[in-house]
This record gives sequence, C-alpha cells and structure tokens, in this order.
Amino acid sequence: MAITILTDKQVAGARAAPGTRLELWDLKSPGLCLRVTERGLKTFVLRYRSADGKQPRLKLGRFPQMTLRLARLEAGRIRSGLEAGTDPALEKRRAKEPSESPLTFRELLARYVAASRAGEWKPKGKLKRQVTFNYEAGIANRHILPHLGDLPISTVTRQTVKGILRGMIAQGIGPQTNRTQALIRQVFAYAISEDLMQINPATGFPAFADQQPRRRVWANDELRALWNTIASDTPLTDKDGKTSFVGRPLRIAVMLCALLLQRRSEVIGMALDELNLDDAVWIIPPDRMKGGRAHSVPLPPAAIDLIREAIGLAAKTRDPVHFVFPHAHENRAADPMSLSRAMNRLATAASISNAGLHDLRRTGSTAMTSERLGVSPFIRSKVLGHSTDTGGGAAVSMMHYDTNEYMAERRKALELWQARLFEVVSGSV
Repeated sequence: MAITILTDKQVAGARAAPGTRLELWDLKSPGLCLRVTERGLKTFVLRYRSADGKQPRLKLGRFPQMTLRLARLEAGRIRSGLEAGTDPALEKRRAKEPSESPLTFRELLARYVAASRAGEWKPKGKLKRQVTFNYEAGIANRHILPHLGDLPISTVTRQTVKGILRGMIAQGIGPQTNRTQALIRQVFAYAISEDLMQINPATGFPAFADQQPRRRVWANDELRALWNTIASDTPLTDKDGKTSFVGRPLRIAVMLCALLLQRRSEVIGMALDELNLDDAVWIIPPDRMKGGRAHSVPLPPAAIDLIREAIGLAAKTRDPVHFVFPHAHENRAADPMSLSRAMNRLATAASISNAGLHDLRRTGSTAMTSERLGVSPFIRSKVLGHSTDTGGGAAVSMMHYDTNEYMAERRKALELWQARLFEVVSGSV
C-alpha cells in the first residue's frame, strides 16, 4: 500500500508485481484508492465510514474509462452525500437485489447512451460526436429495439443476436448488418464494465456481411432518369406497382446531395445558422462532420435556389425556422433514414436498380477528376471534406501550418460539376 498525491502519469504507469495487487491511496482525496491487479486491471475505489461505524469500499469506475479527475469528482460527490445521510454502498446493494422488473435491453441502451454523453464510457478514449449518437439511434430504433428492446439482458444469447443479423441479411441489408452487431457489442461491453453482465453475446463469431466497399458510379441515363423523376408531378410507383410518395423537401435534399456531394446526414441536418447565402457558403460544424473538423462548402447558384425553396417550404410549418429540412413533429432536423427512404422510392420509380445516396457522391467525385473536368484529386478531396488527403505534402505541414481553405478552387470544382450534371440531365450529352 502506498499513500501519495496521485498524478495522471502515476495512474497510467501503475503496475502490480506478479501475484500481488497494488493499492495507491490519494492524499488529495481522502479515502480514494487506485487498485491495480497483476493483470493490469485498474479500478478506482472509495473507502468511507458508514453510520454503523463500518468502513465499506465502493467501486467508482475503471481506468481509463474513469480518469483520475473524474474519480476525485465522484469521490467528492459521494462524501457530500454521506454528510446528508446517504449510504452509497447500501444503495448499490439494494440496486443489485432481485426485483420484479429485470433490466431490459432498452434500459441498458439508455444507460449506455447517458454514460457515453457524460464521458463516463469512452472505449476509444474520446467523446462521441452528435452525428455518431444520431447514427446509433437510427440503427437501434430500426434494427435492434424491435427485437431486443423488451428482453431482459440476461436472456439475450449469441443465437438471439445472430437471429437478428440473419434476418437483416435475408432482407438484403449489407454492411449495416455489421454495424448493428457492432452497436450491440458496444452496449454489452458497457454492461460488462458495470458488472451487469459477464459474457458479451455479440462477440465470438465473425461479421455476417461482406465488407467490400461499394464502387457504383451512375451512368448518364440513370442520372437523367432520377432527375426527371424528381421533377415530375406524376405519382411514384414501387416495384409492386403501388403508389408511393416523396414530398418536395426530400426531393430537394436528394438534388442537393447530387449537386454538393456531401454526406446524407450533413445535407439532411442543414441548419440555417450554418448558411451564408449572400456569400454562397455553407459551413458544417465539427460535430456534424465525420472527421470532426468544420467543413466549408461553396454553394453553386442552383444549390442556393434549392435551399431558398426548401427554407420557404419549412416556413409554412415552422416559425421560426431553424432547419432547412425540419422533422415533421419535433424541433430538430429530419432523420437521415427519411432521406434514404426517399432515394429508394425515387430510384425505384425511375427503374434504377442497386441505387444509394452515397453513389451520387461517388459519381460526382469520379466526374470531377475525369479528363473532361480536370479537377485535381487534392481539390476533389477538399470538396468532399476528407481530412486525411495531404495532396502529396507532409501530413504535419498540411494539418498545422497550411490554413488555406482552397475555397476558390473548390467553388470552381463544384460549379464545373453542376454544369456537367445539368448537361447530363437535360439530355444534351
């Protein structure tokens, strides 16, 4: 046992000798201890004196999910509760006692999300961005909760999880099957860290879906058919000949995906405070970008016209308008999946098979670097918001010393693509 003022460096480097357990007590936070097993498992615990004179030890959390700073804050909170007459060890024992309502997967998922938002659960060492929370919520609501939501977590087995994944594969769902498995795996990993489970039922078997990247680039007649379907006032029909519907706002969103070549979630989540239509620029904030960095998108004239139209449509149902494509019932942007469903219905009506929104981004990207348009791969990557392309330069120089946004070149690239797209959809090529 050692007593010292703990530091982050000590915590990270603490090691226990073989066959022993190391305990480091923190002078800065009375009763706080870091326990280190010979296998390297590090746990913050708090020893305190209860009302009956005993000195229980309470587990606070494991390092690195819980940092030294968070452990001290939690220890301080508990000591404040003790002064008010609460006994955290007793409350924890009561929480573990059998009850008539066992913990369901839906409840576990809510705890996982809350812990992730609070920074208590960071398996990759960093906070998740809002776009990640939105994406996980979409997967959970569509593929997981309908099957696992009301099941007690103790009843979920590997065969239960495999059944969900096999059903997705049978429906023709590809890589998202693997992402569904990954989310279930993360939720149960959190449960294990909280001593709620001992085995993760989403591990121990390989991914179900082929992870080969899509390479689909649309032909000119497919782009023309999609554009004509979007512009048409005639009812849409699905593959069974039944009528389907896509409103004008979502049609505009699909056209903006084609014109601006940004990701589905970025387009559907477009907010008014991100737009400067007078200067023809859209600045996507870091928390909505895949790379976690703000991204400036120059707006070609046609895109500005479409955005103004969408804002006008939103104003008919919202006052004030915060999002270009608002959710039908809540004060937030529409769901990315609604845009995917719109794309599926439009592509089906246009007799385009194997179509996806991301294909439009890939199609425009491919056209930009063609001999006809002549955009450099580096500028193309800037247009797409890729943060890892250094254009042949040293990565450290590009990341820390080159603040040039290449806006003029990016604007020219998007205007060239807009002109080419309109040539294609008009039938002049």
